[in-house]
Amino acid sequence: MSPRLLFPDAEAAADALTFAGRLAAVDTEGSVRLQGASGVLVMTAGVLAPRGLLEAMPTVLAMRVLPVDPELECDLTVSATGLTGTDSRTEVALPETAVRAAWAGVSPPRSGWTSAGSVGAAVLAARAQWGMAAVAHDLPVDPGEDVVRAVRAKIWGEPDPDIADLPRGVAFAAVSMGFVHGEEDAPLYSAPGWTRLSLDRGHILVRGPVRSGLTQVRATGR
Repeated sequence: MSPRLLFPDAEAAADALTFAGRLAAVDTEGSVRLQGASGVLVMTAGVLAPRGLLEAMPTVLAMRVLPVDPELECDLTVSATGLTGTDSRTEVALPETAVRAAWAGVSPPRSGWTSAGSVGAAVLAARAQWGMAAVAHDLPVDPGEDVVRAVRAKIWGEPDPDIADLPRGVAFAAVSMGFVHGEEDAPLYSAPGWTRLSLDRGHILVRGPVRSGLTQVRATGR
């Protein structure tokens, strides 16, 4: 595979770099899954994801679809900081190696989505700002990484009635990835195990719902 992504125009290449750059601003160790086929590149970013089975952080993905070289066929995950510009405005350089990300192991379905209401862009912006303030308020002085992740999981993983009881991290992802603008009313769609929020600038997908605690022990028979 070519070490570079070839786009039909400079705008598409710039969009790809902006997408990766916004994720890197949220998480310097963030990764982007690149799925290319038939002239279409699907870029998926793990904005929020648990690092252990018992962590309450939801899996919240951001997705953007761009036109790309029709000969490109790929499915790999790379570091967001590894995607860089080149001397050509229509190319994006890939890092030398791919990375592994647990969230990239399960793909959202491509069909079977049904309408599930909508959420206003202004509501998303307001809930994201509230959550950012709540995280800052709850963090102690000089917190360790485990404390930071616990606080973020508590705030962003909590279902928010203002956004159809989705984890508040959906609003955080939509705002931090630059998908929220204007007075847009974004439709919601559901599929088994997934919910998708579709905005003009991209999609936010959440896998869940997140459940805390242990389930009842079930008899399995002899």
